[in-house]
Amino acid sequence: MVQGEQAYLDLCRLILENGNKKADRTGTGTYSVFGHQMRFDLSEGFPLLTTKKVNFNLIASELLWFIKGDTNIRYLLENNNNIWNEWAFEKWVESDDYDGPDMTDFGHRSLQDEAFNLEYKKQMETFKEKILTDDAFASKYGDLGFVYGKQWRHWETKSGEAIDQLKDVIDSIRNNPDSRRHIVSAWNPEDIPFMALPPCHTLFQFYVADGKLSCQLYQRSGDTFLGVPFNIASYALLTHLIAHECDLEVGEFVHTIGDAHIYSNHLEQVKIQLKREVRPLPKLKLNTDKQSVFDFELSDFELIDYNPHPAIRAPIAV
Repeated sequence: MVQGEQAYLDLCRLILENGNKKADRTGTGTYSVFGHQMRFDLSEGFPLLTTKKVNFNLIASELLWFIKGDTNIRYLLENNNNIWNEWAFEKWVESDDYDGPDMTDFGHRSLQDEAFNLEYKKQMETFKEKILTDDAFASKYGDLGFVYGKQWRHWETKSGEAIDQLKDVIDSIRNNPDSRRHIVSAWNPEDIPFMALPPCHTLFQFYVADGKLSCQLYQRSGDTFLGVPFNIASYALLTHLIAHECDLEVGEFVHTIGDAHIYSNHLEQVKIQLKREVRPLPKLKLNTDKQSVFDFELSDFELIDYNPHPAIRAPIAV
């Protein structure tokens, strides 16, 4: 079985050659396949793509945001992470409090109209500044609802109690490693209407064997060019963190995707990436003075010998 970065590149080729042309909620259009699995042996290196540069700090700060149980983008902006901005920005520009120029369909219009794109960037900067400096504004418009952090750390029961799934799964790995119930779910049907974006990575499960911790993610929907490389590295990092806390080595990350797709405006970027030669994977170094997953900060991670090809830019579909 093909593993590692080559498995990811093979998925890209599969979609280009055999993908079904489909419409989607963003109106962009995709080519997709249904039901695909990749495997990454974490002992061979940290699975951050080398055929294009991927920003590790964005991945790590987002994961820490999830782990903290946070759902407000202020923490992300404080760490120069803008990957969730558009969903919060959309809530603001569609509200009665917004009195600026029309931002309807800003995702598409900013790509097609340079004058609009300049105005959009201006409004986005205003929005970010308000999130960072105005507590009331950040509380109202920076929060994305019942997204990953809430489901991982504060899943609400019918009786109004909260379940800390992440803490519980760590306790389960420590105390009953052979259990088949090391599961965290982000898909809470009751809360879907209150999420900025229903969770794409819906459920993950851990597996302990031979002193190693492995993780499998089920992802209902995967933006193969922009999103999936982040998801691979994010869950690999989470596996490293939990293995460290539980005194285990890392095993495999298994990535199972339902709808694996490439957006129609990413096709040329994917073709460029596929022409590049794979390079050796980097290594991940953790600050071993920290033991608990919940104590780590961005400065506690070090990526060693990461030598990727240049980044390839592509628009995000909102």
